[in-house]
Amino acid sequence: MTSRPHSTRPIAARIVATLGPASESPEVVSKLILAGVTVFRLNFSHGEFAAHLARLQTVRNVAHRLGRPTAVMGDLQGPKIRVGKVAPPGLTLEAGHDVVFRAGLNEGVVERGVTILPTTYPNMIREVAPGQRVLINDGAIRMLAVDADAARGELRARVTHGGLVTSGKGINLPESDVKAPAITDRDWTCVEWAVENGLDFLALSFVREAREVLELKERLSGMCSIRHDVDTSGKGSSIPVIAKIEKPQAVANLDAIVQAADAVMVARGDLGVEMDIAKVPVVQHRILAACHQWGKPCIVATQMLETMTENASPTRAEASDVANAIFDGADAVMLSGETAVGKHPVLVLETMRRIIEAAEEEQNTAAADARPPTRIIEQKYRTAALAHGAWHVARDVGAAAVVCWSESGGSARYLSQTGFRIPIVAYSSNPRSTRRMGLLRGVTAIETKPPPTGRLGDWATQVEKDLLTRGWVKPGDSIILLAGKPLGVPKVVDSMAVMTIGDPTSGYRS
Repeated sequence: MTSRPHSTRPIAARIVATLGPASESPEVVSKLILAGVTVFRLNFSHGEFAAHLARLQTVRNVAHRLGRPTAVMGDLQGPKIRVGKVAPPGLTLEAGHDVVFRAGLNEGVVERGVTILPTTYPNMIREVAPGQRVLINDGAIRMLAVDADAARGELRARVTHGGLVTSGKGINLPESDVKAPAITDRDWTCVEWAVENGLDFLALSFVREAREVLELKERLSGMCSIRHDVDTSGKGSSIPVIAKIEKPQAVANLDAIVQAADAVMVARGDLGVEMDIAKVPVVQHRILAACHQWGKPCIVATQMLETMTENASPTRAEASDVANAIFDGADAVMLSGETAVGKHPVLVLETMRRIIEAAEEEQNTAAADARPPTRIIEQKYRTAALAHGAWHVARDVGAAAVVCWSESGGSARYLSQTGFRIPIVAYSSNPRSTRRMGLLRGVTAIETKPPPTGRLGDWATQVEKDLLTRGWVKPGDSIILLAGKPLGVPKVVDSMAVMTIGDPTSGYRS
């Protein structure tokens, strides 16, 4: 086995951490990986490619040194609409006053007592109708459109809740049919960079329909040659797409988007601005349920431990938020500014891990029920059915772990979505796959080569030795093995065996 042993068994839920100035050093990256990070996020909304490349290389180098497969996700900015240039210190908007958005304006001005603002998206003049909301700075400033004059290139809105507006503040148009493409020219440049540098995931922002996800996946397939003999950088593989749900239109098209995507993120920042904030927890629950039905990993993100950006401890509400995401079945929880620019990147990670450990301990004391991905089971996928059966066998024999050979990660994903309360260990010879399994709840991926003979019995013996070395099992424990012939070939997992540790005749060895 090529990976180094872990000192303790990992938590089941995965942790995604955003890299930034506070966390980009090798020392901090090492501490974050050891504390539980399995996926790092590069936010393409900030920074240049040179900085992203340096952070990517740091993660690759540190992960290799630690023997911990660690994925890197690129997060595309998407068509973020912003206020254009406003001279410092900004312009104050007062409730009851009118504001005009003018196409082609270089800088915000005040004319005859009316504030006139530029926008980075001139088409909003035509796409916002009277009566629709216009929100600035995550909804801190709110207004209603009252008149649109396409001929003059102006949109007039009345302020209902004022505040100071400065350059670059985001504009949300929750009720408008915005025609801006989901993937901008800048995003396509980032996609090309991600392919060239072998990123493990791409997150697509402001998804509205499944066709936008499929457009990116089709383009990626054309840019990447899909093969399994890739090098350690991951070049040559099609990058999985994570659909970020942050618009009401996406919620309306949720089922189709989940089916099209490889994974989903509940992006609660813009989602809480675009729709009634009281509905966000309900929508989060719906998204997690839909992802589980389709067997797709789901990340819960935004403001999970926000106060720890500055403070050394979270609020009680934030701790409950993280725990409830785990209780709801989130595969992963994500830290954004907390680790990118916060004062305590390692402490916040350790705090999140402790909350997850406590939540999972509570889950493990409750009666466990199988929760197979129903939409996948309905389509009679053989490996999904095998994973469902493995759950029942593991429960009946009191298995200490379920172990699979998962060359491309599919078998591990099906096992992850079935609801095991015991560790899932997935072996693969594909470095790209082992990194990407870092998004699967309950799965520990180990990169290794199949035994030279290719025999399942020899692999079972190899597994036994490795798990004993790591201290994850002891003689007399039962484990479930899933594999197929020939070992090491994707999509051939078709058999299951029960093996007793220390019994040379059990499992595939009989």
